[in-house]
Amino acid sequence: MPVAERPDVQTLDNFIGGRWVKATAADAFAVHNPALGEVIGRTPLSTAADVDAAVRAAAAAFPSWRETPVNARAQVLYKFKQRLEEQFESLARTVTIEHGKTLDESRGSVRRGIECVEVACGAPSLMQGFGLEDIARGIDCHVVRQPLGVVAAIAPFNFPAMVPMWFLPFAIACGNTFVLKPSEQVPLSQRMMMELLQQCDLPAGVVNLVNGGSEVVNAICDHPGIRAVSFVGSTPIAKHVYQRASQTGKRVQALGGAKNFVVVMPDADFERSIGVIGESFYGCAGERCLAGSMLVPVGEAHREARDRLVAQAKSLKVGDGLEPGVTMGPVISAAHRDRVVRYIDTGAAEGAKLLLDGRKTRVDDRPNGYWVGPTVFDEVSPAMTIGREEIFGPVASICPVKTLEEAIALMQAHPNANATSIFTSSGKAAREFAKYATASMVGVNIGVAAPMAYFPFGGAKDSFFGDLKAHGRDGIEFYTDKKVTISRWF
Repeated sequence: MPVAERPDVQTLDNFIGGRWVKATAADAFAVHNPALGEVIGRTPLSTAADVDAAVRAAAAAFPSWRETPVNARAQVLYKFKQRLEEQFESLARTVTIEHGKTLDESRGSVRRGIECVEVACGAPSLMQGFGLEDIARGIDCHVVRQPLGVVAAIAPFNFPAMVPMWFLPFAIACGNTFVLKPSEQVPLSQRMMMELLQQCDLPAGVVNLVNGGSEVVNAICDHPGIRAVSFVGSTPIAKHVYQRASQTGKRVQALGGAKNFVVVMPDADFERSIGVIGESFYGCAGERCLAGSMLVPVGEAHREARDRLVAQAKSLKVGDGLEPGVTMGPVISAAHRDRVVRYIDTGAAEGAKLLLDGRKTRVDDRPNGYWVGPTVFDEVSPAMTIGREEIFGPVASICPVKTLEEAIALMQAHPNANATSIFTSSGKAAREFAKYATASMVGVNIGVAAPMAYFPFGGAKDSFFGDLKAHGRDGIEFYTDKKVTISRWF
């Protein structure tokens, strides 16, 4: 029976003006459980008309929401946090079902999302302005932060519950109204979050959700009623969103792709480090913008780093993320599995030494899942395709160098600069590395240099387009305009 006719497969609705409405869509995208290869939903490929309806609803809600005292807006977020906590396990399970990551990984991502809501609850303090009396005789000056209006976010597939929370709570805490576009591949957890928001006394139209694909992305970039756009995804699409949206006068933060270097010095504590290094490369099946991609052992560190990483990779249990004991799930789709496999083919063809091959990994009780096993290449050069391009899968490339300076030069030569880490016992090496690393998120003996919700998140160079980054104080800055009033009274 065709998917469109199966009664057990639901076509999702959009959430506009406080209610669920059908999209004006002729086509839909099949949502799969990647561990089973089964269709579990249908994402309507909404149109520009659906975006316009959401923007009009958000614009109608804005005047009243802006006038709502900031402490009252924060109370809505306190209620939202409570609902998220109550549904924590259900939400994490939904993430695993639609994305494939292990249940523990999903729990971690949901926790990170909740932390963003917690930080945004501090808006009464974070939004405070500043002032100075007598800037001239009898003249005072003060600055207040005011919301922008209608803002939008375009979310990626890899963290369906976490990434929207980088933006949504900060935007509405600041008094803006919001339009969210989930990835068409993983819409289920974001639908669930909208249902929880409905229980939090949030006025209709303050938060809206429009499902869809590229037409919705472009409509968001083009719509004159949207004042700011947040995006997370690949570098080519991040650049497209930044250019297209900024051309229409919007404020934009567009987080792009990565090629993250993990440097290991000879004096590293290998016993303590290898676990977090392996998790950096293979956690979430490598489908994250902070995943390790290039392992760069310096000098004598090469042999031990290589052998330990291979052993760590071999110890991973690949399978359905809902099953106990599984430590790595599938990749998101059949198409993405084939893409990762092509990169492994290319690496072998270009002369990299394949130490562990994940192309033939199978899971007996899940024969239709989208499996790619942990893979390790040695003797990878930056000129090779796998040494240059973002793979976004469980593939580790080892590129040995002789000195720390050479390792830093590798990073500086690459156009992406999202995150990077060094493993060392030397404070001097760590300081030099952190000072000259081009990435904006740096770890010292940390495998995944992910800033907490009260710090800014975002890369540099071709990994980020914009000025203000995600969450933390940058989130408040991004979603507000600073108005300066100079006053004299006669």
